[in-house]
Amino acid sequence: MPIEQRYTPVPGMGREGNMASSSGFMRTSASGFELDNFYDGNVPAPHRLESYSDPFSSRPNSLAQIPSSTSTYRDLPSPPLGASHARSQSSISNMAPMSMAATATPATRDGNLAYQNIPSETYWTSDSPNLRGYSDPTPPARSKKAWYWIGGVALAIIVLVAVVVGVVVGKDRSGKGNNNDAVKSGDTNSTSTLSNSTDPSQFTKDSRLHQSFWAIAYTPQSTLLPWCGAVQANVTRDIQLLSQLTTRLRLYGANCNTTALVLQAIQDTKVNMTIWPAIYVDSNETAYSDQLTAVEAAIKTYGTDHIEGVIVGNEYILDTAGTDSLTDATYLSAVSDITDKVAQVKSDLDNMSLNKTLPVGTSDAGSIMSTTLAEGIDFFMANVHPWFGDVAIQDAATWTYNFFQEFDVEVAAQASNNPATYIAETGWPTAANATAYDNNGVSGSDGDASVANLQTFLDTFICQANNNGTNYFFFEAFDEPWKEEYGGVEPFWGVFDSDRNLKNLTIPTC
Repeated sequence: MPIEQRYTPVPGMGREGNMASSSGFMRTSASGFELDNFYDGNVPAPHRLESYSDPFSSRPNSLAQIPSSTSTYRDLPSPPLGASHARSQSSISNMAPMSMAATATPATRDGNLAYQNIPSETYWTSDSPNLRGYSDPTPPARSKKAWYWIGGVALAIIVLVAVVVGVVVGKDRSGKGNNNDAVKSGDTNSTSTLSNSTDPSQFTKDSRLHQSFWAIAYTPQSTLLPWCGAVQANVTRDIQLLSQLTTRLRLYGANCNTTALVLQAIQDTKVNMTIWPAIYVDSNETAYSDQLTAVEAAIKTYGTDHIEGVIVGNEYILDTAGTDSLTDATYLSAVSDITDKVAQVKSDLDNMSLNKTLPVGTSDAGSIMSTTLAEGIDFFMANVHPWFGDVAIQDAATWTYNFFQEFDVEVAAQASNNPATYIAETGWPTAANATAYDNNGVSGSDGDASVANLQTFLDTFICQANNNGTNYFFFEAFDEPWKEEYGGVEPFWGVFDSDRNLKNLTIPTC
């Protein structure tokens, strides 16, 4: 195991073709930034931003006929059923002001610009539980006259709804359940339809989709503090769609009721799906504790049948210590932070007397694994992105496998507990928001961020990884337009666009 590990080319791979040097750790692209070290340059790696999701994302509301949630982050363990818990614009405007950075916060490692995750306290600094995005601020008391007026309006609405329902039911009966009357669950380009408007488990499959992915990385829409606008109907729709591609999902955090919303969607759709709930870790210990409470409450409510393990942290060690050394004090301190939290989560789960033991581990950059870290976790999930490894698309699949084996699988095997290893993220971007970033430094189109190159990566990685036993989470389900402020290829890693439309891709059949 090398003492220093960076995002280096695997011997025999790289921009020069099949003869990249195995001795050089750092090479410079034509634009002047070092691509072998994946956090260098002006383009932050996408997996480093996954703790937050945009409250104003363009992914459309759908499945309006499915009851959505009033449950807030603090309301667990009650299952999220009832009216929508999406925030109103007025409630947002009444919140305390936030200090949100206009761009990613830069830091310097060895003179190279590295983009850091924005700590959660940067987004929200209020100590009031009602103002941290977990529930709406307490509304002012209303007069009796106002309540009478509201009651009258509500009664009128109930009468109107009853009339509409009567008309709809009458039409449905007259149509004798004709399948042509199926309710669309989304826009006109929807990839699936509801066969039964009241039963989320009854939906028509999209013939273009195949359950070929071992697993997929997924962030529900609108799970960014403090807004917490995630809607059960949207999450349910996502699960209907993603269940046609995979049987496993990984999450990134537990803010905004995320874990419960996803488990509720799996329960309602009755699909074959398991998840890896996650607790995002940064310097905000209150946020960590709140997420731990939320995950435990969701497990109490929904059980463990659809849970495979719990992830503690996403690239916490990379953000805290970098990858320059796996033996210095900063690295060892960051490892201790994570392993202490892993031990706490394991202890809490043990005390819950669950019907099975859930493994607990962490997710981080593929180059930071060490036996020291391995000894304190049940599993390690490694982010391995060929785009940031200065690799041509035709070499990307082989490079990903070799990198993962050398820096993660082999290292884990040296630990006494030999923790399980997974590729936490791998994929290929399909676009960039500026021409300066639409190529990773490889000459010609082989390094382009493009749908064609994503298709090549799908064709050369997915089925091969399934066959050789590599457990991976494909990055990612949907494009995320909110990341455009970070520049480069950040928003464009989805198999689907942000409106749930499948990109011009052919899903492999394995």
